[in-house]
Amino acid sequence: MALKIAYYPRLYLGESMKREKLDKIKRRLEKHPCFSGVFLVVLSRNPHDQLEIYSAKQLRWRYYTKYPPYVVGIAANQAESIALVKHIVEECLEERGDCALKEYLKC
Repeated sequence: MALKIAYYPRLYLGESMKREKLDKIKRRLEKHPCFSGVFLVVLSRNPHDQLEIYSAKQLRWRYYTKYPPYVVGIAANQAESIALVKHIVEECLEERGDCALKEYLKC
């Protein structure tokens, strides 16, 4: 069963991710989520958190077929995903003057 993953329109990519391979990566994430070497930055469903980082392998869990993630960033490793979160926070702070990331990323 394919996942119905929602992607942020201006998806953030880690330094080693290539934009031209993005469609292939998305298809693989949706059809065969047993995908190593890819980390996702997603909006948190927890009202007390803003973003979460996890390995794409976690998409195999049955939970995600019922509650697909809203992906705002894709990175090749955990360090890159942390750098993406830092970049998103800095960008939000510069544009809005606060760190309301969920509001910033839902526009």
